[in-house]
Amino acid sequence: MTTKAVLMDEAALTRALVRISHEILERNKGTEDLVLLGIKTRGVPMAERIRANIAQIEGREVPCGSLDITLYRDDLSELAPSASVKSSDFPCDIVDKHVILVDDVLFTGRTARAAIEAILDKGRPKTIQFAVLVDRGHRELPIRADYVGKNVPTSVKEVIAVAFPETDGETGVYLRTQE
Repeated sequence: MTTKAVLMDEAALTRALVRISHEILERNKGTEDLVLLGIKTRGVPMAERIRANIAQIEGREVPCGSLDITLYRDDLSELAPSASVKSSDFPCDIVDKHVILVDDVLFTGRTARAAIEAILDKGRPKTIQFAVLVDRGHRELPIRADYVGKNVPTSVKEVIAVAFPETDGETGVYLRTQE
């Protein structure tokens, strides 16, 4: 993979997450009944950053957990030999809560669909909202994000790579192409 462009450096990524945090608070009128769930892998550090932003803005902690969608994927039969299930961590009961599903990149919508199924298996939240750092288009399912850090039109051959220190040792968003 060759890096074609740096789409967001650490400062831009931080600004986008602060803006998303404010939008979440505004839409939900505060922190009451909010729960953040990051989709493994890079949705987890993103959700943690949003949680920290909300705590700084509102002075209140919001429950934050992680979601493993491996068993809910519609391509599991193609991945079966190499698929490994990581555990999900629901920080509280999600029934009648406003669940904010957090992921790094929205592409076809299939990951979001799998995440919604995983959430509904745990209970019936009041709402499920979706926050993504980058929406790159190319939807295959009727899914849209409620909160978007950046819209980046891409070709199908391009890849958006999001990096967090917890998973990649650096922070940034990169547009990459296959050679």
